[in-house]
This record gives sequence, C-alpha cells and structure tokens, in this order.
Amino acid sequence: NGREFSWHEKLAENLDCNTYFAKPYHSWERGLNENHNGLLRQFFPKRMALDNVSEKEAFRATDLMNNRPRKCLGYKTPFEVFAKMTGEDYFLNGSVALMG
Repeated sequence: NGREFSWHEKLAENLDCNTYFAKPYHSWERGLNENHNGLLRQFFPKRMALDNVSEKEAFRATDLMNNRPRKCLGYKTPFEVFAKMTGEDYFLNGSVALMG
C-alpha cells in the first residue's frame, strides 16, 4: 500500500468506518476491484497506452459502466441505485464514476 493510504486512519475516523487492506499478490481479497478492472479492459485493453485516451473516451466508458445493469444490484444500474439512494439524478453526465 502506497503513500495514498497514509491518512486512512483519519479518514476512517471522520467517516466513522473501518478500513481494510488487501495483502500484496492476494487478488482474491480484492474481488470487486478485479471485476471492475476486467470491465475496464473491455474499453481499454491491458497494454494500451492510457495517455492516448481522451477525456471524452474516458467519460464514455464511465457512463457505459455506470448504466450497465448488475446482477448484484437486482439488475439495476449503479446510476439508478445511486440516484435512488441520494435523490441526485444529475450525475448521468459521466463526470462521476459509480462502480457497483
């Protein structure tokens, strides 16, 4: 785990939640992350240079993923679940990555 996690204790305290870290090389401890990586590979193949991906392409991929029905969400989309939980339905513009 890198420096980006150095404030995890403060963040957990502020959010009143627990934090968990996967062990290195234990991909089965990061199931959701690994699943999303696979979904992203549909748009951006593994060896693709991401510095060549335009902002428009990245937003399009995010929008498609956010509006893809998920079995774990009762075949609703992450966008639908987020909108219902928060009452915010204006995030459809692709500017927020909702993964579920």
